[in-house]
Amino acid sequence: MKIRQIIILMIFKRGRYSGLIRPILYMADIIILVLFVVLLHPGRYDSIYFGPFLISGWVITSFFTGYYNIYRFTSPIKIMHIAIRQYALYSLIYVSYFGFSQTILEIPKVICFLTVLFGSLLFVKFLMYWALKKYRLKGGNGRKTVIIGNNKATKALETFFLKKPIFGYNYLGYFTNTRSDEKLGSFEDFFAYIKERDIDDIYCSISEFTEAEIEKLIRYSNTHFKTLKFIPDSNQILSSGFEVDYYDYFPVLTMSELALNKSSYRFIKRAFDIVFSILVIVGLLSWLIPLLYILTKIESKGSLFYIQERNGLDYKKFKCYKFRTLKIGKSDDNHVSVSDSRVTKLGRFLRKTSVDELPQFINVLRGDMSVVGPRPHMLSYNKAYADQVDNVQLMARHRIVPGITGLAQVRGFRGQIEKDTDIIGRVKLDLFYIKNWSVLLDMKIILMTIFKLIVGDEKAY
Repeated sequence: MKIRQIIILMIFKRGRYSGLIRPILYMADIIILVLFVVLLHPGRYDSIYFGPFLISGWVITSFFTGYYNIYRFTSPIKIMHIAIRQYALYSLIYVSYFGFSQTILEIPKVICFLTVLFGSLLFVKFLMYWALKKYRLKGGNGRKTVIIGNNKATKALETFFLKKPIFGYNYLGYFTNTRSDEKLGSFEDFFAYIKERDIDDIYCSISEFTEAEIEKLIRYSNTHFKTLKFIPDSNQILSSGFEVDYYDYFPVLTMSELALNKSSYRFIKRAFDIVFSILVIVGLLSWLIPLLYILTKIESKGSLFYIQERNGLDYKKFKCYKFRTLKIGKSDDNHVSVSDSRVTKLGRFLRKTSVDELPQFINVLRGDMSVVGPRPHMLSYNKAYADQVDNVQLMARHRIVPGITGLAQVRGFRGQIEKDTDIIGRVKLDLFYIKNWSVLLDMKIILMTIFKLIVGDEKAY
């Protein structure tokens, strides 16, 4: 597959308005919460701790209850169930404040306040829910959908799509290897069709295709960033690798979504990046840059910084900052090797201690990079490495923002690619990180990076 084709396939549909729905709901709920505290709460809004405590409590409990994990197929009953769970848990957080602050709890006033608050929040939630349904009836916020398979189960789902336009599914047809006058094509025809029509959601009947065909479909969906869901037969056991959604009473198996596809998790990661990068820039680079500038000028002419284009999110180019470690006029097209004559004396120290990477915290603050993520390759290397590893998997590293450090780096796959297993191992660990991201994994990688900086890394040269 050509690089240009892969780049086009990799670009996320970030222009969709769906990604704004949850942040808008978050802001609306927090604004309502603050207004109710200021206008209606019995005598506690004057405390500097009360408002932040309630807002933090709301955000934290909503993560645990999945209060904002509402999808187009979510039923009103399930929304009520999630809301009741959120309100019950938040009420405990709310009441705990009075215990910590040793304030008298006026039960009638508290019950009245919580009732009015939760009623208003629930009203806003259902108002948004029904407004989106009306918008979808008019053709907005739709998702192009196809089915792979043709049997009783797929016909039931097809009926759901056609008779429930309120959910916003733009159903285009089905593919099957069996004979049918209405089918769009066979299983193999599907792959060309999905490229032409830019399909969003794929629904596949598990029972109709072989294990090899299912594996091919999963691989295609993972590497081309398509939403793949499976239609189980009534006798099939639901595996632990999937989540179960219900469209009315119809079960659909969904491959577990990548955590960083969720706007709330991307917000957490970005917030951490901003705070962490500011601490490094203010606390370290503010005095290190003048010092290194003087030391660099003493040894050699040239600038302090080395700026090079790298491929970042969605394969877009950005300018990556580093402290210069090579002599002026020396080629930087190849990886630095042990005892490389191009490296200056100061540069040798900077590379050994990884201090040369610190200016990339400027990239982190700008949003070009993250503290943790797949390391960005030089432009020429992605083409060179394509001969050693699956090209699509190599490009899949660019589905999230690249990082200063990453899982591959702390597991020994940093620096020069000396043999095929180096790039294969790096890509494998990068894809594992993308699929299994969590805050705890990021913290673990950061701690492992600090440990390696202290004890030294044999591949840092």
